[in-house]
Amino acid sequence: MLGTLLFIVALAALLIGYPVAFTLGGVSTIFGLMTFGLDFFNFLPLRIWGVNTNILLMAVPLFVYMGVMLESSGLAEELLETMALLFGRLRGGLALSVVIVGAMLAASTGIVGATVVTMGLLSLPTMLRRGYSKQLSTGTIASAGTLGQIIPPSIVLVLLGSVLNVSVGDMFVGAMIPGFVLVGLYILWIWLFATFRPQSAPPIPAEELAAFKGKEMVIRLLRAFVAPVVLIVAVLGSIFAGIASPTEAAAVGAVGATILTVIQKRFNLETLNKVMKETVFLTCMVFIILVGATCFSLAFRGEGGDRFLQSLITASGLSPMGFLAVFMLVVFVAGFFIDFIEITFILVPIAAPIFASMGLDLLWVGILVAVNLQTSFLTPPFGFSLFYLKGVSPPSVKTTDIYKGIIPFVAIQLVGLLLVVLFPESVTCLPEYLSRDVPISELRCWN
Repeated sequence: MLGTLLFIVALAALLIGYPVAFTLGGVSTIFGLMTFGLDFFNFLPLRIWGVNTNILLMAVPLFVYMGVMLESSGLAEELLETMALLFGRLRGGLALSVVIVGAMLAASTGIVGATVVTMGLLSLPTMLRRGYSKQLSTGTIASAGTLGQIIPPSIVLVLLGSVLNVSVGDMFVGAMIPGFVLVGLYILWIWLFATFRPQSAPPIPAEELAAFKGKEMVIRLLRAFVAPVVLIVAVLGSIFAGIASPTEAAAVGAVGATILTVIQKRFNLETLNKVMKETVFLTCMVFIILVGATCFSLAFRGEGGDRFLQSLITASGLSPMGFLAVFMLVVFVAGFFIDFIEITFILVPIAAPIFASMGLDLLWVGILVAVNLQTSFLTPPFGFSLFYLKGVSPPSVKTTDIYKGIIPFVAIQLVGLLLVVLFPESVTCLPEYLSRDVPISELRCWN
C-alpha cells in the first residue's frame, strides 16, 4: 500500500502546483527511505546514470534545437503566405493552408508550443482581417499546431519509445498513417464548414491573387517548399531507409535547420544565442523531470506498487481492452492538468509492464497514447494549446471563442483515436513492411 500512497501523495502535490521534478524526487526520496533506509541512496545513482546515458535520449536536445532554430528562420511565415495564395481561390482556403503548413512544421520541428504560438502570431490576425469567423480561425490554428504531437519527428514519440522500450524509428513510422489521417479529417471538416457557411470562410479577393501566377508562382512555390521538404526527407527519410538512427537523424536535422536559417538570412550571433539558451532550458526541463520520474519509479516499484496494481487489475476481471480503455481515460484527464512529459514518465512506465503481460502491442499502445495526449492538449477547459493560442491572440478574441472553435476538432481527434483502436494495422503495417523484404500483400497486418 505504500506504493499506492506514494502515487496519491505525488499526484496531489502536482495538482496543488508544486514543481514537477522536485515533487517527484522529493516525495519519492521520503518514501524510498521509509522502505529501503539509507540503501535507497545506493540504488538511486545507478538508476539515474543508466537512464541519462540512454543514447536514444540524445535525440531530445537535437530535435529541440532543430525546432527552435526553424522557428527563428522565418520559414513558417513564407510557407503560410505562399499556401494562402495557392488555396486562396477556395472557400476556406486560408484555413486549409494553415492545416497543411501546420503538418509541414510538425514534420520539421516536432514542438507543439512553438508551432501553436508561431501559427497564432502569423495567421490569426490575417484570418480575422479576411472575414473568417473567430471560432474557425482559432480551432484551425490550435488543432494544426498540435499535429507536432503525433507527426514525426515528435519529441513525444522519442520519449514514449524510450519508456516503452520500443524502437523510436518504429514509433515514427507507426505514427505516419494516424497523423495524416488526422490531417485529412481536418481538411474535410474545414471544406464542409466553408461549403455550408461560406460567410465564415470567404476566399481571398481576385485582385490579390492576380499577381500570383505564371513564373512568379512557380518560383515562390519552389522557394517555400523545397527547403522544408529537403529537411523532412533528410531527417525522416534517413530513419525510414535505415541509413541513420533517430539520434543521428536528429543531428542531421539540427545542422539542416541551421543551414536553412543561414539561407533565409536570419542567422546571426543574437539568433544563435537565443536558440541555444532556449534549447538548454527545454532540455534541462525534460531531463530534470526524468531524474525525478526515475526516483519515483524506483520507489514505486520497490514498494510493490506495480505488483499491487497488477493484482488489482487481475482481481477486477478487466480484459486487456477494458484496461486499455481505463488507462486511456486516465491519460486523457491527466492531460488537462499536467504536461505530456510528466504523463510519459509517471503513468506510462506504471502501465507498460501490465500491457506487456496482457499481450498488447506496445508500439500500438504508444501511438494510442500519443494521439490521446494530442486530444487532451486541445480539450477545454485546460488544454495547453488553448492557453498558448490565447497568449498570442488579439484582445478581440475571447477564451470562449477558442473553446467554441476547438470543439469540432476535439470530436475529429476522438474519431481518429477510435480509428486507431479499431484498426491497429494502421500503426503496425508500415513498420512491419519496412523491416521485412517481402511484398506488402504477404504481410500479416495486410491480411
